[in-house]
Amino acid sequence: MSKAVKYAERAVTIAAQGAWTVFEKLNSISPNPSFTPKWSDKPLLKSWQKEKPPLGWPRSTDSLCPKCVPEIRQQILDGKLPHEILLNEKVGEIKAQIVERDGKIMMVKDCPKHGHFEDVMSIDTAFFRHLEEVFPGRDIRAHNDDKLHNHGTSTVTHGRGSVLTIDLTNRCNMMCDPCFMDANQVGFVHELTWEEIRTMLDNAITIKPKRQMSVQFSGGEPTLSPYFLDAIAYSRKVGYNSVQAATNGIEFAKSKELCRAAAEAGLRYAYLQFDGIGNAANSHRKVGNLFDVKLQAIHNLHEAGVDIVPVTTIINGINNEQVGHIIQFALDNPKKINFLSFQPVSFTGRDEDITDERRAAQRYTLSHLAHDVKEQMGLSEPARDWFPISFMSTFSDWADLVHGPNADWGQLSCGCHPNCGIGMALMIDKETKEAVPVTAFLNADRLAKDVAKVNDAARGRFLSIVGVSLALLRNYDPTRSPKHFRILDLLQKFDKCFGATGRNYGKVTGDRTMADIEKRRADRWNFLFIAGMWFQDLFNYDFRRTEQCIIPYATQEGEISFCAYNTGIGWRNIIEKMHMTATLTRWYDEHGRHEIFAGGKKVGMETTQHTLVLNQEHVQAAANDSLDKLGIAKNAREEKLRAREAKLKQDAENAKMAKLYREHILGEKPVEGLVSIDAIAPAPKTAERAEPVMGD
Repeated sequence: MSKAVKYAERAVTIAAQGAWTVFEKLNSISPNPSFTPKWSDKPLLKSWQKEKPPLGWPRSTDSLCPKCVPEIRQQILDGKLPHEILLNEKVGEIKAQIVERDGKIMMVKDCPKHGHFEDVMSIDTAFFRHLEEVFPGRDIRAHNDDKLHNHGTSTVTHGRGSVLTIDLTNRCNMMCDPCFMDANQVGFVHELTWEEIRTMLDNAITIKPKRQMSVQFSGGEPTLSPYFLDAIAYSRKVGYNSVQAATNGIEFAKSKELCRAAAEAGLRYAYLQFDGIGNAANSHRKVGNLFDVKLQAIHNLHEAGVDIVPVTTIINGINNEQVGHIIQFALDNPKKINFLSFQPVSFTGRDEDITDERRAAQRYTLSHLAHDVKEQMGLSEPARDWFPISFMSTFSDWADLVHGPNADWGQLSCGCHPNCGIGMALMIDKETKEAVPVTAFLNADRLAKDVAKVNDAARGRFLSIVGVSLALLRNYDPTRSPKHFRILDLLQKFDKCFGATGRNYGKVTGDRTMADIEKRRADRWNFLFIAGMWFQDLFNYDFRRTEQCIIPYATQEGEISFCAYNTGIGWRNIIEKMHMTATLTRWYDEHGRHEIFAGGKKVGMETTQHTLVLNQEHVQAAANDSLDKLGIAKNAREEKLRAREAKLKQDAENAKMAKLYREHILGEKPVEGLVSIDAIAPAPKTAERAEPVMGD
């Protein structure tokens, strides 16, 4: 019976092909001009009006010197230079070339003072070319934003972004390597007041285009802020539909009550730090039972109505073998996981002063991710199934067209540079757990071109829905989709995502209830989106990426690109110092010390009972030891320890040679009764404290 249905649906798609041919011809006659929606002072863009940065290779771009920038930043922090220099001068900037070499895409650059630098951007030139070729272009230029976007050459110039990030505190209850913000190590506390949080959220809705974004509260660990729940509720109040917490999950694992309170306040997603399957795969975080914590946090949050997005920092030699394990975990638990975010490591924060040897060994790119998914899961073809995240903006444009000029908000739109982020999707049957890449049965490239034609004609709501429905059907191959997947499921899934018809699939607005959550979860089909987001560091920095950033940071000094804030010139260090809440001594005197889990310390939880399905072979797998076998340090701490040991060894050797020189060349006799320096020198510290404190 199933085959008969599939063949009948195939006949429908063939008919849709004929209908599309007629529609396309009529649609191309005298297209309507774009309207200017209420949420923008500029009209919607036609596909040919979208700006693009220089792409392809070889090409030249503006970058930063990895040595000049830390030097200049330190001068600003020391008060020797004003921070306004960043607004008026091209501090630390140098030219970079993006070239092909030995089948790889490389960034190479030279500083007159510090010499030559290079790093790999992709290990697959065909994959890199594919991503850039299907990039649809930038969003509407940002406007009404002069007060919030004013950061010199780091200024965000296009679009509104997709995730507005607000760091509630720089305090954290872990001591991770890597950590792009160097939490617990900067010597002071930077924690937002309630007035500052409200001001940032109020300011956020003044920028145009006024689009829906996810508001992500981060840190440090955001659950340590006394205003965590209030911030969630206020985000919902001002109109944001998606509120997230970027969390390590410790507090959520410890307290079901916190999970319920967060859900009631309006928390929709928990962006959960998740480095792999099993405690061994998480051992580099130095928490004894961290994987157990993750499982309990997922269970507690999902039970409360919060959806979970496992977020994995991928590092070669640390957890790159976990890509397949994590995807399998999602496939085994399709009713609880519908989004995965992989983030190739950015060498910044504690890792900014990395050795060339470790950087080359640990570097992981988006192309590594695409190939690891194929090799570890056998699920995808890199150049067929992966697209830049910005590829979805064509469909967001269609939603803006359908929602009309009187919509209060624009559709969430990912308009980032094609080198920034990628994604692929699997359609999973929650009942049978069958999983198929969406692009195996849907010609996504041609579909996007069809949708762009519908957008460019601007025919209005009804004809735009008809046009895209025909485009979906003609690009759909039912014989390659999951066994129980139907055409109606395809159309409903698309509608559920973009809200075109107004059908109620369960509210996502601030007044949603648990009934709405359950209604959305009742969908048999899990559209599992696997994303890769590669944040820059000083070795691969490209200002063409920064200016169209989709993850702006809201700060006391305006909204700043994620990479400019954390990894470029380092606005985070400067702003947090400018707006420091208190020194550590004063903070400890007034508030005491919060608990920190490190050095193998375990998190105490009320229960470890959960309903997640686990692959025991993956759970029991040993930690990745490939760097140990190569004799390469795994993190900044190990590098410093090795450097210290090497210096002590060299000092001892120098002292020995000096003694021999004095005795045998100068003829000096050793002085009796003196103790050698070697005998009293302290041994290098090799073990971490169980409970390190901020400022160590």
